[in-house]
Amino acid sequence: VQLQASGGGLVQPGGSLKLSCAVSASTLDYYAVAWFRQVPGRERQGVSFISTSDGTTFYANSVKGRFTISEDNAKNTFYLQMNSLKPEDTAIYYCAIDGRPKVRSTALSRYEYDYWGRGTQVTVSY
Repeated sequence: VQLQASGGGLVQPGGSLKLSCAVSASTLDYYAVAWFRQVPGRERQGVSFISTSDGTTFYANSVKGRFTISEDNAKNTFYLQMNSLKPEDTAIYYCAIDGRPKVRSTALSRYEYDYWGRGTQVTVSY
């Protein structure tokens, strides 16, 4: 299974970006998709989750109301729409999938995901 994240870049505070994650497997083969982010020297942090079986979503408190995760099953592609970006959103963003269902307490844990894509850099700055 391969995942390819794209869509990162440089944006000013208050701006928007939309990240994409293309997956080389059918959505029938996995239950969970999540976006994580990491800055140098810090642990990888869960940002958002979506269930491919029922569309349930979870968000980290720091992005709730600003970020939206979505899926296009026909394209095996997932998205993270990021609005009202802040400098503290600057990080490398990674998408990940897993074949096991998740619950709220585990959906944003990096230890719960077996397949990862390469990251895409998001920089929020003037």
